[in-house]
Amino acid sequence: MNDITLVSHLRSLQGPGVATATKAEPAGGFARTLKEVLDQTNQAQVNADKAVEKLHTGEAQNLHEVMISLEEADISMRLMVQMRNKVVEAYQEIMRMQV
Repeated sequence: MNDITLVSHLRSLQGPGVATATKAEPAGGFARTLKEVLDQTNQAQVNADKAVEKLHTGEAQNLHEVMISLEEADISMRLMVQMRNKVVEAYQEIMRMQV
């Protein structure tokens, strides 16, 4: 007898390559992704600080490159704050659920 549920139908549409790729993902994928995003944000902040420092010392010739690095750092930080707010909001929503 064939399985005709929606889940089995969706699996057949994904193909064999997708199914094996999802199984190969190690546990803690979210934590690793979060750490990578934090590292990228930190690196953007460090790059912006270095660019400002170079501007103060006269090494930087182009003001617009310094401004671009500052804006990249600002956008990265804003994204992190929004992600944090969404995670806290989701946590609070789960805590309000009646079991």
